[in-house]
Amino acid sequence: MSADNAAVNFSELVNKNKQTLARLQESPRLLLHRRDGEDLVLTTAARAEQDQTVVSAATRMLAAMARREPGSTELLLDILPDAFPWVRFLPEPDFHAFAVELVDTMRAADSLGNSASVAQLLISWKHTAEVHSDPELLAALTRDRGEDYGPAPDPRDAV
Repeated sequence: MSADNAAVNFSELVNKNKQTLARLQESPRLLLHRRDGEDLVLTTAARAEQDQTVVSAATRMLAAMARREPGSTELLLDILPDAFPWVRFLPEPDFHAFAVELVDTMRAADSLGNSASVAQLLISWKHTAEVHSDPELLAALTRDRGEDYGPAPDPRDAV
């Protein structure tokens, strides 16, 4: 959250709800610190809708740009390192795959109104770039061990 946002303890919302909620008049969001769980962000429904509208518009513009003439793909590939400097560590085929997957996932997520898949995609590709940035780690993870450890257990059986 930016410095423009107010922060209070969750107990203030419970004990002084009118005064605490009045702070939303001065700040777009209110960060609620909790002792027993993850912090929460409180905002108005109108502001949340505005935020979603902006994200949706940006997503649609990016997707439309990426689908246009062949030169637009090169433009997207040209600007991605400015937005995500870590892509410089991705091998060329992965860099292209990231660009395509990012646009496709953003479009799909926007259609659902849920950006969790975009966040996960960015985290996954960033970790891939981290591996490629470290020659020792890349070698350790890609080395052929010459062994077959057998079939992997079904993760659903572990629950």
